[in-house]
Amino acid sequence: MTQTENRQIARDSLFLMADLRIDGLDGEFRIKVRNLSAGGMMGEGGIQVMRGTLVAVNIRNIGWISGTVAWVQENRFGVAFSEEIDPKLARAAVTPVPDDKPNFVRDYEAQYSPATTERKNLRKL
Repeated sequence: MTQTENRQIARDSLFLMADLRIDGLDGEFRIKVRNLSAGGMMGEGGIQVMRGTLVAVNIRNIGWISGTVAWVQENRFGVAFSEEIDPKLARAAVTPVPDDKPNFVRDYEAQYSPATTERKNLRKL
């Protein structure tokens, strides 16, 4: 496909955070995803990337996707994915991990776990 044909692919404007790995650099960098399509995305962040750099992006509900930086303009850049994705998945609500504990037990543990609050603060009934 030519660049003109790529611009015709439907893009979904959105704002979500993602993690970026850059080939040759250690660690992950937090970026903003400004728009997303089946074939790529526009990201924004404080990390400097160069056109042609291999990257991987972790997008919520989708996971890690490899790609190549297609263009760079100031702190924004485009990534062409190696494989197509379903961009609608990124908009779906994050599903909680199933847990067999009732809500009142989870709330109690979250509020009064030994790491956060001592149990002596509980009032006896």
